[in-house]
Amino acid sequence: MKLAAFLIASVLLFASASLAQNPFDCSKVPDHAKLKAALTNVVKQGQASNGGLGNQEWAAVVNRDGIVCAVVFSGPSRAAEWPGSRLIAGSKANTANAFSTNDFALSTGNIYAAAQPGGSLFGINAPPNPNVAYAGDPSKFGQADDPMVGKPIGGVIVFGGGLGLYTKQGELVGGLGVSGDTACADHVVAWKTRHALGLDGVPMGVAPGPSDNLIFDIQNGVSTSGFGHPDCKGGKPSKDIIDKLMQSAPVGPHH
Repeated sequence: MKLAAFLIASVLLFASASLAQNPFDCSKVPDHAKLKAALTNVVKQGQASNGGLGNQEWAAVVNRDGIVCAVVFSGPSRAAEWPGSRLIAGSKANTANAFSTNDFALSTGNIYAAAQPGGSLFGINAPPNPNVAYAGDPSKFGQADDPMVGKPIGGVIVFGGGLGLYTKQGELVGGLGVSGDTACADHVVAWKTRHALGLDGVPMGVAPGPSDNLIFDIQNGVSTSGFGHPDCKGGKPSKDIIDKLMQSAPVGPHH
């Protein structure tokens, strides 16, 4: 009887541990409806507030294990956004989550300088998981049952638009990726969307704040900090908007 009780207890303990570490658990990140509402409201602020071209955007969220939990678009239909940006948004979310921790946040744009030829992370760029990226019914793209949901999209993107998602206590719970405009505008939209979702308790980063904001310190191809990102051409420049994000939408566990 004692042996049987021990075995039953062991099975229950293993089941509880497995449930607690369920890689498909999306309970800590925004669902489809919340993500779509937040993204749409930010994009509606327009080119004047976000910079870039004023385009409609895709957004994706992954959990801490890199599993896609939601994919959305801001426009009236999936045809209103660049089709290629759906996958880019997913890979940005994956990258920000993959290279951030509870103690240190890196946005996708913070990795740009080190990923260039001669940089310490040159070669880090990676394509998305082809078994996830190019599968499924296109009519479901951006819907609650988008074919990427529940799967690891993978990929590494090293320009603006990807941010870690942090609770107010500074716990990293996943990543957000936004794509569809210039990289700088994508970063602005991602930053504001994360703020609207209340998941910007960033504990530490390489940018002033401290934060995971973009750093514009590349001169003659060299970033002074090692975490620099180039200013973006096309549409309205976003640099001034980005430089003021810590004032307009501050991050941190105690903000």
